[in-house]
Amino acid sequence: MTDRNIHVKPESGVAVEDQEVEIVERKGIGHPDSICDGVAESVSRRLATAYIDRVGKVLHYNTDETQLVAGTAAPAYGGGEVLEPIYLLIVGRATKTYEGTRIPAERLALEAAREYLDEQFPNLDVGSDVIVDVQLGEGSGDLQTVFGEEAAIPMANDTSYGVGHAPLSETERIVYNTERRLTGEYAADNPVVGEDVKVMGKREGDHIDVTVAVAMVDEYVAGLEEYKDAVADVREYVSGLAEGYTDRDISVHVNTADDYENESIYLTTTGTSAEQGDDGSVGRGNRANGLITPNRPMSMEATSGKNPVNHIGKIYNLLSTSIAESVVEEVDGIRQLQLRLLSQIGSPIDDPHVADAMLVTEDGVSVGDIEAEVRAAVDDELADVTEITRQVIEGDVTTF
Repeated sequence: MTDRNIHVKPESGVAVEDQEVEIVERKGIGHPDSICDGVAESVSRRLATAYIDRVGKVLHYNTDETQLVAGTAAPAYGGGEVLEPIYLLIVGRATKTYEGTRIPAERLALEAAREYLDEQFPNLDVGSDVIVDVQLGEGSGDLQTVFGEEAAIPMANDTSYGVGHAPLSETERIVYNTERRLTGEYAADNPVVGEDVKVMGKREGDHIDVTVAVAMVDEYVAGLEEYKDAVADVREYVSGLAEGYTDRDISVHVNTADDYENESIYLTTTGTSAEQGDDGSVGRGNRANGLITPNRPMSMEATSGKNPVNHIGKIYNLLSTSIAESVVEEVDGIRQLQLRLLSQIGSPIDDPHVADAMLVTEDGVSVGDIEAEVRAAVDDELADVTEITRQVIEGDVTTF
């Protein structure tokens, strides 16, 4: 094992599953903040791939400042219309010329954004319902130097940190999978469910309360009774899904702001609240593991859109999550692991300033019993740090 600065110690508090109150949130892929995350990351992957194809390596860029300004729509039973388009601005930095080779960064960004929107949002007409704008400046000379140094292991672009944890709690798994399956398999069979699905989980003791906001698509709703049926169907589906992850009591609530008497309901034309007053920004939603978890340590860094080579805000948040998951899988006796990775600008990213692992162990197992195994497992994962870069560029890991 190397001499990396790895700490392994007992968690100072109680495990999240033992805390009296737990809160977990996930913003679905159609939430305005998640739209920005998805577009920014798609642009990021397109630029990285283009750089590799054209000059043989990833050049300096970041597209993590994407912003969304909501449009205006007039939903109606059977199908309404968008009155004012959504405005999406892709902001960042990109290398446009390298050793005489010109790279059309803004055109590539525009293509990637439009393709992502077209693939993910079938009810959104990319040609008329959304305006996509791109403003990519050149990167800082100093950061380009740090980024471009020829070395087997890239140098950290910043003194920053990432955090991760494993395994997910029951509430976390319910919240994450509720959104993924509603906007996946369920929406495939029930297109009335739009992509903007927000899930909030609250556990008090042994009771889990799940609140779901689902943007219903007006084209598939003939009237109020059909809308009520759609809400009831979602409630039943989520209840059954949640019961597969826990033996605790479950309550499910769907579209709680609806007022049936006045027919004030969550009906949309495009399947996202971005059509009507909800703006968005990269990094304001889910963390790198796809959740917002106030019971856990979290980084405020935006993960989506940052370059996957040496930007610690991206790499260490993805890496800490990946390491936590692999260590829990490899080492027996861990009930909960939380990992913090801190970088130092200009230092190799495989050698963090500190890697701090905090454990809650199973009954009969002490941290001392497994400390060496945990340290070795963390060390092995850090040695393979550039694998995260490959996975990000190829789209094998999600950033939100």
